[in-house]
Amino acid sequence: MPSLADVVDLLHSWYPPDTADSYDAVGLVAGDPAAEVGKVLLAVDPTIEVAREAVAWGADLLVVHHPLFLTPVSSVAATTPKGRTLHTLTAGGCALLTAHTNADQADSGVSESLALALGLHDLTPIRPSSPGASTGTGRTGTTEETSLERFAARVAEALPATAHGVRVAGDSERPVRRVAVCGGAGDFLLDELVGSDVDVFVTSDLRHHRAGEFLEHGGPALVDVAHWAAEWTWLPVVEGRLRTAMGDRVETRVSTQCTDPWSFRY
Repeated sequence: MPSLADVVDLLHSWYPPDTADSYDAVGLVAGDPAAEVGKVLLAVDPTIEVAREAVAWGADLLVVHHPLFLTPVSSVAATTPKGRTLHTLTAGGCALLTAHTNADQADSGVSESLALALGLHDLTPIRPSSPGASTGTGRTGTTEETSLERFAARVAEALPATAHGVRVAGDSERPVRRVAVCGGAGDFLLDELVGSDVDVFVTSDLRHHRAGEFLEHGGPALVDVAHWAAEWTWLPVVEGRLRTAMGDRVETRVSTQCTDPWSFRY
């Protein structure tokens, strides 16, 4: 079996930590680099339920998108929520690695995975990391022309189900061919899309005033999806890369636990 250091180095070669935003907390959070890794679980959020799933399955490494320690803490005692998660993993012999904003912008990263899950092609970044680069923030792509209503139905079918569902702003019969996506909260990109040739923007966590003002300025239609669901599309992509690189030396699994915070709606 490969060592934890081997697996970490491989993941870092795909999603380099030095490409993460300055505020971020990515990389190996817990674990002995010399330990062997035979099982890797992939999830969006390092919740206590996901930690218990990893340990119950016998995972040696849990790879997550969202950091456990994005903000500083003064204690990791098991009496605290984050401490319980960390204690569960370490007591079960499971390491923890985070790939967050470094995975958002990368090739085969979060936004690219979302775009591919929606059937888009001819992908380019909304905001390239450098001129002409394939990496960068968000993705824009094309699809066979359809209506906004039919495209929204495709989004709902492609993503795992959540209580949030798929919210749409725009004329249901609006033609859709050019599509922009951003995994996670993407309202910081709205101003860049107002004058573009994009027909619809798919992202998460859109706020009332920003969405309303965007539509008033004649921007693309908006499709707002659950944050967790959009980013979950990246997990099977990472799993596929690990299987290709590691072969049968490492067993992998994608967690299907819904860790979206919203549990039901009326």
